[in-house]
Amino acid sequence: MTENASRKSDVFFTNFRTTLDENLLDKLKRLIVKAGFNKIDFNGKFAAIKLHFGEPGNLAFLRPNYAKVVADLVKENGGKPFLTDCNTLYVGQRKNALDHIDAAYQNGFSPFSTGCNVIIADGLKGNGETLVPVEDGVYVKNAKIGSAVMDADILISLTHFKCHELTGAGGVIKNIGMGSGSRAGKMEMHSAGKPRVIQKRCIGCGACLRICAHNAPEIVNKKATINTAKCVGCGRCLSICPKDAVVGAGDENNDILNCKMAEYTAAVVRGRPSFHVMLAMDISPFCDCHGENDIPLIPDIGMFASFDPVAIDQACIDMANKQPINHGCALDNKYKGGGDLFCAMHPSTNWKSQLEHAQKLKLGVCQYNLIEI
Repeated sequence: MTENASRKSDVFFTNFRTTLDENLLDKLKRLIVKAGFNKIDFNGKFAAIKLHFGEPGNLAFLRPNYAKVVADLVKENGGKPFLTDCNTLYVGQRKNALDHIDAAYQNGFSPFSTGCNVIIADGLKGNGETLVPVEDGVYVKNAKIGSAVMDADILISLTHFKCHELTGAGGVIKNIGMGSGSRAGKMEMHSAGKPRVIQKRCIGCGACLRICAHNAPEIVNKKATINTAKCVGCGRCLSICPKDAVVGAGDENNDILNCKMAEYTAAVVRGRPSFHVMLAMDISPFCDCHGENDIPLIPDIGMFASFDPVAIDQACIDMANKQPINHGCALDNKYKGGGDLFCAMHPSTNWKSQLEHAQKLKLGVCQYNLIEI
């Protein structure tokens, strides 16, 4: 990875085409090795494989077969891999470690299917965190990272690429930055943006009340309002509202969230080896944290690998924006291509802010050489 923004980082790519001699898992292994994975010294070291286990009910998350490829490669190189994620802020099956592990097993991520154990990085109740200084952070000075993530000697991200209702694009920086934050860390990242309710749209159904873990929404005169003193800005009410009555407080808030994610990513990857694998498939409109998934917005693209978290995100976004829209998806008849599908899907978001800020933090560069295998 280069720290010079005028230079380019290597991003390795392969499509999802297979042959009689090489299946997708074999192809993924070849991609990762070609990208330099085996150059990392794994011997006797703990390797955290940071991924998203998927909220039960969502079927867009990555299959555990892909995680096994990465875990097996770590073991072949003498390392000790484990799969990990941190607990969530919102109501769901991943807000404490016991339910979270149950969710992982339900979605197929067991030691028997992946060849390694699942460890929820921030512990039973989400307060098992390590404070990590971010000396050059603009918004974050001490990131609250799940302790198991920081205890590892090596960090490997395995990311399902998709859209996101607050960050625009959900790539490596989203997976590492937001995903590695403890519950308090997630609150810190989300706290700059708090939603509001457009009263004329609200039907008083109470969906926002049921999804909120902090009792922030209130029904007054058959209309919802948000108690900002209780709200942590997690954004779940934005996506659950059937009438789009709950909206973000402003574009700047999403930009701050993106910048904080970049700073949390810096806290996680600095000072130790890291490597990044991303699969652009089942590219859904929303995060895998949802208990449902929609028709993919665009066709599957392929698999990416790189040492540079910024370049790999940029490369994947660039390729996504060149794809046609799938018939019947959320953007069908709303977006004809040729622009930015992420902003078309979520107009209040700006994915560029996370990559630009990450580049300023010298996590990587937006310029890349795409090396297809």
